[in-house]
Amino acid sequence: MAIQLGNTNTNGGSGRRIRYQPMSEINVTPFVDVMLVLLVVFMVTAPLLTVGVPVDLPKTEAARLTDQVEPLVITVNAEGRIFLQETEVEQDQLVPRLKAVTGAKPDLRIFVRGDKAISYGRVMEVMGVISAAGFSKVALLAEVPRPKSTNR
Repeated sequence: MAIQLGNTNTNGGSGRRIRYQPMSEINVTPFVDVMLVLLVVFMVTAPLLTVGVPVDLPKTEAARLTDQVEPLVITVNAEGRIFLQETEVEQDQLVPRLKAVTGAKPDLRIFVRGDKAISYGRVMEVMGVISAAGFSKVALLAEVPRPKSTNR
């Protein structure tokens, strides 16, 4: 014969059920780790995204061009050296390289960037060589000046 004393519930004898309560805290450590890694990656790669030859362009008030096709850029730096995109070329090799790159399409837009320290004659000499080769859409590039601040 057996006697039953009290409640036979296995929840500690109180008779109530233990309910599952979801944890309301967010573990932000993995999130912070990922963000720090991304920050380091972007800090390292951002300086590498600037391409081209460093040139100090003159300032102008002209409107910006809004052309969808990326043009070819020829740069004349402060020492007078010529660059086709980022590759240095000699002046006598400029026209053959341009024709090879463009496929001898004379209607392709070509921009000439000249450092403001270089003489105007050197830039015009390069533009003359390009124009004489049959390329008709040759233009100069310049920077838009920053507006002057009026601090009183």
